[in-house]
Amino acid sequence: MSRDTCVEPRRDIRRIVVIGGGPAAHRLVDALSSRPDAGERLHLTVISEEVHAPYDRVQLSKRLAGDVDLTLGDLALWASAHVTLLSGRRATAIDTDARRVELHDGTAVAYDELVLATGSAATVPPVENAEAGRVYRTIDDVDALVTEIGALRGRLGRAPRVVVVGGGLLGLEAAGGMAALGGGAAIVHSGAWLMSSQLDEGAGRALGRLISARGIELELGVRPTGILIAPSGAVTGVSLSDGRAIAADVVVFSIGITARDELAGAAGLELAPRGGVLIDDACATSAPGVWAIGEVAAYEGRTVGLVAPANAMAEVVADRLLGGTATFPGIDDATKLKLSGVEVASFGDARAAAEGALEVVYADPARGLYQKVVVADDAKTLLGGIFVGDASPYLALRPLLGTELPAEPGAYLAAAGAEPPTSAELPDAAQVCSCNNVSAGSIREHIAAGCIELGELKSCSRAGTQCGSCVPIVKKILDQELVKSGVEVSRALCEHVAMSRAELFESVRILGLQTVGEVLERFVAGGIGCDICKPVVASVIATQTSRYILDEGAGALQDTNDRALANMQKDGTYSVVPRIPGGEITPEKLAVIAQLAIDYGLYTKITGGQRIDLFGARLEQLPEIWQRLIDAGMESGQAYGKSLRTVKSCVGSTWCRYGVLDSVGMAVQLELRYRGLRSPHKLKMGVSGCARECAEARGKDVGVIATANGWQLWVGGNGGMTPAHAQLLAEGLDDETLLAYIDRYFMYYIRTADRLQRTARWQEELPGGLEHVRQVVVEDSLGIAAELEAAMARHIGSYEDEWAATLADPERLRRFRSFVNAPADGDPAVMRVPDGRGQSRPASADEKVLLGATIPVRAR
Repeated sequence: MSRDTCVEPRRDIRRIVVIGGGPAAHRLVDALSSRPDAGERLHLTVISEEVHAPYDRVQLSKRLAGDVDLTLGDLALWASAHVTLLSGRRATAIDTDARRVELHDGTAVAYDELVLATGSAATVPPVENAEAGRVYRTIDDVDALVTEIGALRGRLGRAPRVVVVGGGLLGLEAAGGMAALGGGAAIVHSGAWLMSSQLDEGAGRALGRLISARGIELELGVRPTGILIAPSGAVTGVSLSDGRAIAADVVVFSIGITARDELAGAAGLELAPRGGVLIDDACATSAPGVWAIGEVAAYEGRTVGLVAPANAMAEVVADRLLGGTATFPGIDDATKLKLSGVEVASFGDARAAAEGALEVVYADPARGLYQKVVVADDAKTLLGGIFVGDASPYLALRPLLGTELPAEPGAYLAAAGAEPPTSAELPDAAQVCSCNNVSAGSIREHIAAGCIELGELKSCSRAGTQCGSCVPIVKKILDQELVKSGVEVSRALCEHVAMSRAELFESVRILGLQTVGEVLERFVAGGIGCDICKPVVASVIATQTSRYILDEGAGALQDTNDRALANMQKDGTYSVVPRIPGGEITPEKLAVIAQLAIDYGLYTKITGGQRIDLFGARLEQLPEIWQRLIDAGMESGQAYGKSLRTVKSCVGSTWCRYGVLDSVGMAVQLELRYRGLRSPHKLKMGVSGCARECAEARGKDVGVIATANGWQLWVGGNGGMTPAHAQLLAEGLDDETLLAYIDRYFMYYIRTADRLQRTARWQEELPGGLEHVRQVVVEDSLGIAAELEAAMARHIGSYEDEWAATLADPERLRRFRSFVNAPADGDPAVMRVPDGRGQSRPASADEKVLLGATIPVRAR
């Protein structure tokens, strides 16, 4: 993305030039743009070496799944009149006297204030053949690794072996990413234990067991001395400082970062002894009018590669540029490991370095569990903590850093079976969101100002909008404040139903109610209901009884699409979507669909879920079309309901040279298992045959990915208006266990979610989030696993195709007549015009006037 044609700003507008296009630069531009009248006072020019718009480096490992968009914020920011983004342009020199930045193409950009946000580069050790190694730092780095590993797999006929040099945070993320790609991974780390800069020995040893259990080999206490190269030029291994050599096809250096301070140094700015541009507490450098933020900035002689300090620096500079007096509060080096399936967190004085500090520890090395709370010598004031294997206490403790704990420190050691206090109210000064430096007091101010919905509160306060780990605490504060202000935190479905959807579902289940009328009479005020509660009642009954959704008074409760068992289009006609499990279809069935489209003049389109949509059928034509599809062995695809839509798949091991398991076979099995399952919102699934993730399974409510060790199960993803990435629930699963876990997940979601709540939002708002889901689904913490599986078994055993059920009953067929005296050749108001691509589309209002409103749609 580039806006290379710069409009020279008026001279009464201050020219702010930012060198660097990473997260720190994005935060600065966003912070300045959000200030009142900033566009009238400033013009911002951002010079970025990368061709990509600023993206989220914290989530870089997601790129391994494919072309995942990591862009930060709204791209509209870079289209603002007061912002110019020069992407793919490299700054080569800074003239602090002339206040000018020279670019590699010979052009120059003048500035009044300059902000250095050049970030850092991956450190490459001075070992033999180091140039043959790779790094894991940018989108281009990751994309190149994905391509290289795929090519090696094809050439070698096996999984490539990747050796990652570095066992810190970056190294673990890189190794996890390489393993997810299907490569065998090993870590070489000079420390005696992993993450030796952040963790003590007990925590590091526990982490090592967890990483080893994922099939990643560990070479600890040794350094690489060189990369071994074959005569052909291919990498074959890594030589180690103890004289050994280990095999490798790819070597990735991830031993840390080096500040990109070369521009600043050449311009005469003062640098820290260990690298980085020295800044004061205003983030100002030694040169007038020059500031530094993010990983290139050295505060008190130290640089750090974390999001929270970079964001804080950006906010300070934004305030200073507009005349404020903000100061940088110091470096918050709290870290949380993002390696899927491994929970690690540390914050504060985790090593108990303060005089008199006390450590309260629970350790179970065999299980890979280690939890430590560090308090002052008063045994109350929280100084820090470390959590490995179970980081659930981190969210509750992190905001309390520096304050007195409301309970004994041992109460927070969840791994030991303790029950940490949940009702204690955070003090206003407690930091809730470290990424964006949002305090509990700030969140309360936004609530008082009227932000009383969770989504709105996140947007207003910025809390929970970056890594998202603080969202449960934000929700808790919101509920507490609403209760304090006298606002009842109601979960009522609507004014007619005092219960939440989950409570209604459970009541119907326990009482064994079988019809819509019974539910309306028992739980709906007035026995009639509204457009909110009536569809919910119909859905609950359909889920629990698997009966035909339009019988016994349920028809009037459904929306238009459900009543027609098809999707209504803009011109009043309907689309028909037959089920094509896993996207697999025979030529004979394709021929039937093609002939139907020809006979009825239907517009045809391949959907995003690997199905074929037939548009333009009139209501009375639906049964005829269904009959021909059913005769050919097809059935309803439930494209109209809040139920399972599709299970997308790649071709898997059957055809693909990268495939590990049969993704098509699993997709077909899943789609046939869960077809017709009514739920609070539509459900989508995906099955990928390898970690290349061609089926985009991690963007689905339930995603399944094949690995050499079995299936991975990802949950809580969705596209739509508020996209969400799925989270890893379990891995190394055989077919039977996979199906059992999905049964439990779906039924638990159906029982407890709110109306029209996608799995992503449901999972996010559950107390404990994904960990709670894991405890229920995998560990059976509530003791309901068998019950959930039995409920799913009842659905599977009683499934009936709704199209076939309609065709078998003359009374049901009466619904499918547009009106009593409908003409045989169709509704004259429904008109088609050629679309220029060999098909037809609905005529516009103007086209209908030109054609005359008496021309009917083409009939058979």
